[in-house]
Amino acid sequence: MTSALLALHRATHVTLQMLATELVDLDLTASEINVLAILADGHGRTVSELGTAAGTRPSTLTSVLDRLHRRGHITRGPRPGDRRVVVVELTGSGRRAADTIRRTVAAVEARALAGMPAEALAGFHTVLRAFATVSP
Repeated sequence: MTSALLALHRATHVTLQMLATELVDLDLTASEINVLAILADGHGRTVSELGTAAGTRPSTLTSVLDRLHRRGHITRGPRPGDRRVVVVELTGSGRRAADTIRRTVAAVEARALAGMPAEALAGFHTVLRAFATVSP
């Protein structure tokens, strides 16, 4: 039987390459695409919240946020009522990029999962949650 972890690893690489190809005009890294996709719902998030959603440490996220900020896709500012907390939000150009990313991700998912039974998708999400919560 093939390792589920190695199959997930291969699928991740294939989908990242597919997204990179389809989103080449945005000139973004996979990490930048991920952050914009997380923010696509229009809700600002703290660096810590983004790190959790992206599956990375906030310190690792800093360079990604710096690049997105320099490109004008995000703003960073204090949370109203608590200046110690920095909130990251999309700008107009960030919203446009995030919308493109969201549409592209939905299209790739639709192609990949067409005809997949609901039970299989539910099982797949169960497996993903198991991998996402395993402790080092």
